[in-house]
Amino acid sequence: MTGRAPRAPLGWLGALLVLYLLIPLAAFAIRLAGSHDRGFGTPGLWDAARISALSATISTMLIVSFGVPLASWLARSRGRLGTVVGLIVQLPLALPPLMSGIILIYVVGPYTRVGQLFDGRLTDSIAGIVLAQSFVAAPFLVISARSAFESVDPALDDLAATLGHRPLARFTRVDIPIAWPGIRAGMLLTWLRAFGEYGATVLLAYHPYSLPVYTYVQFSGYGIPTTQAPTAIALGIAVVVVLISRIRRFGRRRPQAVLPEPMEPRPAPPTQVTFDLDLHVGSFHLEIAHAAQSHRVAILGPSGAGKSIALRAIAGLLGSRAGAVTYAGQAVADTATEARQVGYLPQTHGLFPGRTVWQQLLFATEADPNAASWWIHTLQLDGLQDRLPEQLSGGQRQRVSLAQALSHRPRLVLLDEPFSALDAPVRDELRRELRRLQHETGLSTLLVTHDPEEAALLADEIIVIDEGRILQAGPRAQVYNRPASPQVARLLGIQNLHPGVVTAGGEVRSGAAPVAAYTAGMPSGTHVLWSVRPEHVRITPDGAYPATIVDVADIGTSYALIVRLDGGPELRVRTIESIALRAGDACHLALAPNDLTVWPAPDEPAAG
Repeated sequence: MTGRAPRAPLGWLGALLVLYLLIPLAAFAIRLAGSHDRGFGTPGLWDAARISALSATISTMLIVSFGVPLASWLARSRGRLGTVVGLIVQLPLALPPLMSGIILIYVVGPYTRVGQLFDGRLTDSIAGIVLAQSFVAAPFLVISARSAFESVDPALDDLAATLGHRPLARFTRVDIPIAWPGIRAGMLLTWLRAFGEYGATVLLAYHPYSLPVYTYVQFSGYGIPTTQAPTAIALGIAVVVVLISRIRRFGRRRPQAVLPEPMEPRPAPPTQVTFDLDLHVGSFHLEIAHAAQSHRVAILGPSGAGKSIALRAIAGLLGSRAGAVTYAGQAVADTATEARQVGYLPQTHGLFPGRTVWQQLLFATEADPNAASWWIHTLQLDGLQDRLPEQLSGGQRQRVSLAQALSHRPRLVLLDEPFSALDAPVRDELRRELRRLQHETGLSTLLVTHDPEEAALLADEIIVIDEGRILQAGPRAQVYNRPASPQVARLLGIQNLHPGVVTAGGEVRSGAAPVAAYTAGMPSGTHVLWSVRPEHVRITPDGAYPATIVDVADIGTSYALIVRLDGGPELRVRTIESIALRAGDACHLALAPNDLTVWPAPDEPAAG
């Protein structure tokens, strides 16, 4: 027999609050059911209810019209002005409504300049009721909508800009749909607060009676009996409004997408990028310049190096202040992002909530349905066109993001760490897929990554940056084979990188261990850096270099070892051959001279 889990204390506390709210309502319902004189026939009752409902609706419409843009601005404002405006918005919540009415009289009362301008019609009128309701109810909409806008991922706005949408279109087609649940909740609170407003209204617009003012008048003149009807009407209207706000489109099916005939898009001309960027983002200073010779470029660097800032600047998302940028010789620094014809893959999968795969692909202003259909087939998305983002795996989402970026035929595709959040097998698959597309369709790409292997696979030209500066740039082979500094070598993932000195016999002495290498043209005494790939180090009984095993790790498909040359540095070794050695065992290494890479050390001291 299984028993029900005991209710948590927090649940009991919540139940007590619900009970406290329910008891007065139940008491009123019992009193209303047993009463013979409820007051439903009292003159002016239904007019008061109509006036309250009408004025609350007008107030809510006005507040939404002005409050939603204000909430959007407040959500993105980080300066002092935003703080001051946010405080002003919240002040009416701290004021008793009666005092709010007094404050409003100072501005729109019949003897003020504004009141005289309108011949006193701003008080004792429906306009006065609307003014009072708007003042006390506006904070509910603005605060709720502001919280909703703060939850909108800024990367989606950037993505929409690269897809050709201007600021107003991004606000209405991206921000509003995502923030809509919060806006809708704010509208409900605003309408209910306006409908029930009494204190400010009774001072500013005693006539015509709103329902709360009418109820107070009845209570003052006739007592409880005649207040039952307006109270019941107010409760009934509130219940109806809350229920309407809760309506969802139950059972509504999204129409299934009918894909047109796939048509392979024409290859875009190769686009080389030139940039000269100099900007500050907070305390970070980015200052880099480069003229690419290839249309497949990677910006490589560690986290915090400025890679994503550089990419956003090249896309135009940071404005013309970022510096000069040209696409294939055409200056675009003063061209808005939406007019640059770029594709963009942000780090966060870049899919719009609530839109199917097919709708994602057609979201760009110049999306081509035939090309979108072709990309769905090419990127193996067949059958997924009617799915929402939350119904896709990580790899599928990234394929959709790539298809979205390509469906409007961009001249340049910008990729910001596109595969970093994926599992290794999916990441490798998508890298290979993108490489195939680069070569088959002539895609021009600018990739940002911290992964040297990804950069080497997807780019012909590498730019290595750190702390907002370029450390080295050039063709892939040149950068990888000739790192400009140990820092660059580390960022390129080069292992077994060690300092040494060229000897008279042409060897490299690293510590006390001489290593045979090709050092042609380097005089004796030259300080160098040398490296050997882990898979090129062989452990063999007839090896020329005595060493000691430091560590052995069985990683499933191969063995990873660390060995120390006698009198020299530690080397990393990777082999698929079975290893029977343990830490501390002696061994011998074979190092072929042509497997060693040697180059002069940066800031090399004078020979000898």
